[in-house]
Amino acid sequence: MRAACCKATVLSHSAPAADIRLLRVLWPDPGHAPHAGQFFTLRSWGVGEGPFLSRPISVHKWEPETLTVSFLYQIVGEGTAKLAALREGDALQLTGPMGNGFDVPDIAARYEKIALVGGGIGTAPLYQLARELAAAGRTPDVFFGFRDEPYCMEQYRGLAGLVKVSTDSGRVGFHGFVTQLYDPADYDVVLICGPTPMMRNAARLCAEKGTPCLVSLEKKMACGIGACLGCTIETASGAKSVCKDGPVFAGTEVFGWQT
Repeated sequence: MRAACCKATVLSHSAPAADIRLLRVLWPDPGHAPHAGQFFTLRSWGVGEGPFLSRPISVHKWEPETLTVSFLYQIVGEGTAKLAALREGDALQLTGPMGNGFDVPDIAARYEKIALVGGGIGTAPLYQLARELAAAGRTPDVFFGFRDEPYCMEQYRGLAGLVKVSTDSGRVGFHGFVTQLYDPADYDVVLICGPTPMMRNAARLCAEKGTPCLVSLEKKMACGIGACLGCTIETASGAKSVCKDGPVFAGTEVFGWQT
């Protein structure tokens, strides 16, 4: 399905942490409903204003009953700073949904014991994934890592079985890496999103234990549809666009670890 470009209205905008924002908007096109792992490009500034490119942000939560989509994002530059200035009732341009996302019906049919592993703002798309897995009759275990202070963890109650947190500072939860919280051998599949070094290490550990994993990549994007080749990566099966062919790939395909 081709992406739609629509004017969306801000319903709420909150700050779960110092540099983290939770944006909830009304998406007026029910014919283009997103699923877990997909993303939209967001723009709240004019065509002639900087930055030149819209900002790709993954779907944190989709509520089909109210046609609302939520985005959990981090303020890291000019574009996200402008998004952070949005208030209730403001309008912005949304284009999407884009990307392949996680194939939850296939995952739920093939695997029973599922782990979700996230790092930092990479935890954002895993909430919608947990919701869709729960709706499909699967209860995943959740393992998240943060630098210092966790955020948006309470919403996994009722969706996940086991929930564990690690922090780099040791302020909350386990003091160490998120990959130290679980053993891939205990699971049929591991679904991962976070910083590239963390995902690479997690994919290696999965390969060593013979557990398949899927990773959701983040890459700077321009067009969002695979036309400009700006987000091209090398994979085991050749060059792929993260925006069109991904952002979800098998860990072995993008990191080279073989089971």
